[in-house]
Amino acid sequence: MNRFLPYIASCCWLLGFVTTACGADVDLILHHGKIVTVDERFSIREAIAVQAGRVFQVGRSAEVLKLRGPRTEVVDLHGRLVLPGLMDSHMHPANACLTELDHAIPPMENIQDVLDYIHARSRVVEEGGWIEVRQVFITRLREQRYPTRAELDRVAPKHPVIFATGPDASLNSLALQLSGIDRDFKVTDGGSGFAEKDPRTGEPTGILRNGTRYVKVMSAPHPPSRADKTRRLKELFADYNSAGITSVCDRDAGLDDIETYREVRARGELTVRVHVSQHIESIGSLTNILESIRLVSRDPLFKNRDDWLRIIGIKTYLDGGMLTGSAFMRQPWGVSEIYSIRDPDYRGVRFISQGRLVPMVRAAVESGLQFTAHSVGDGAVHALLDAYAEVDQELPVRKTRPCISHSNFMSEEAIARAARLGVMMDIQPAWLYLDAHTLVKQFGYDRLRYFQPLRSLFEAGAVAGGGSDHMQKIGSLRSVNPYNPFLGMATAVTRRTKRYEKPLHPEEALTREQAIRFYTINNARILGCDDQLGSIEPGKLADLVVLDTDLLTCADKKIAATQALQTYVNGKLVYARRHGAHGADTRKSPRPTPVSRFESQVEQGAVQD
Repeated sequence: MNRFLPYIASCCWLLGFVTTACGADVDLILHHGKIVTVDERFSIREAIAVQAGRVFQVGRSAEVLKLRGPRTEVVDLHGRLVLPGLMDSHMHPANACLTELDHAIPPMENIQDVLDYIHARSRVVEEGGWIEVRQVFITRLREQRYPTRAELDRVAPKHPVIFATGPDASLNSLALQLSGIDRDFKVTDGGSGFAEKDPRTGEPTGILRNGTRYVKVMSAPHPPSRADKTRRLKELFADYNSAGITSVCDRDAGLDDIETYREVRARGELTVRVHVSQHIESIGSLTNILESIRLVSRDPLFKNRDDWLRIIGIKTYLDGGMLTGSAFMRQPWGVSEIYSIRDPDYRGVRFISQGRLVPMVRAAVESGLQFTAHSVGDGAVHALLDAYAEVDQELPVRKTRPCISHSNFMSEEAIARAARLGVMMDIQPAWLYLDAHTLVKQFGYDRLRYFQPLRSLFEAGAVAGGGSDHMQKIGSLRSVNPYNPFLGMATAVTRRTKRYEKPLHPEEALTREQAIRFYTINNARILGCDDQLGSIEPGKLADLVVLDTDLLTCADKKIAATQALQTYVNGKLVYARRHGAHGADTRKSPRPTPVSRFESQVEQGAVQD
């Protein structure tokens, strides 16, 4: 059935064209602007007409204004730039919106900030209750290291403490004891991972590599209700709209997350289009894993296309992280004080063997699902490309838009293979901005030659799209990770980073046009909706954003400070920035006041620290 939906949509649009030609009004006209269509030729027009939620016409202002009727809303853009609604191909909205549900979490920029927060929580949390710090990455702390077991013991001796970043963590003594992690601890569930041991004593240092699943964290005494989840999700989506974002992909949604999305969709309260990669475990019976993949393809959200909420495929995890010291690399990481690595041959942690990965990919392709896996290190990227190539010999993988999530460390060979196989990448430029100074210190400048090689990917004909990996907090710059797309564009264009004095391999910088495609049509291709979204063309859905800055001509330092003035989804205004007499933002729901020097700098157009 869903193969006919684009045809049906086209027929509906054609019916609207005939109706308008016979005298009915279009709903909206934006004119005297700079409409960047992001069509194949990257055409720029002056005006756009919208009818019934779709783009009706783009062209010169004089010709589009002829469609105006007594009920048409007409907006003079006064030369402002208009883009297709911006898209983020890698987020975690359902979880991110709940982070500060019961208390605010301050920015943590050094070890003392972390310890102060834990100590403050120890005064609030009942003795013996768990204190959790999640997704505060050591690459972004001034000291560039994990808090030690002793430091965590000192500030919260009567509470189990976990400082967790993805699958890796640092624990205090009580957390280790309650979780049964001692000198004899071994991973026994068939997965990968280990506990770091002190080479002198053999005792756990407190650092776990891909071992957080063994930590026996007790659930919060008052878990969020469904009402809490839907309320906070709508608040987050409103903030996405304020940043010009109209479509996102939840790249690791569990069943409960999907249920929250369904509820907001059923109420007609979505202001952001949601694409879903459903989470799939990789540990346990392979037979059960393959059946769980096939089960996703039978969900109505996959079978019946809905342009507001749809499942596009599955997501799993192939390796650890560059932010935590466990990404799977082709060459050793090297002994490191930053990541507490003592083994000179350590290459990170691979989560799925090739013997399990290939059948998982095959099951997804057979089911018509997009397969993607968290793959940060070049070892993981090459392993996933090997799996795609093996399956491609039996089934063409290109038609399912196979993906690699993050794909930070690549190679010239990996780029060519991805283009040849039709493998797409969702990549997060903010990681380059926030973490490159630590990576250069760890690996050296030369080893980062193919770190986020965006220009090479574009030139090879591979499809790469921009994302944020937004994990926590509401606020495009205060979030973990920041989901401000203009910071992402600025980083992709300049390759300039925080706390590092020069651009990181500027030969991989994108042009302005490429950076815009990166957050529009390329993401639409990755998410399988480029027939409806990603460009401003007649018949496509009218998701649009009006900006205060001309991204095609402004100075580099102005890109990150760009703001959305109006955001339209389905031709309806979902966000408008209102200014008072002195230019202050006076909208009803202002975004949080900047709470770090980083946010203030970006707002002022200074993206270096």
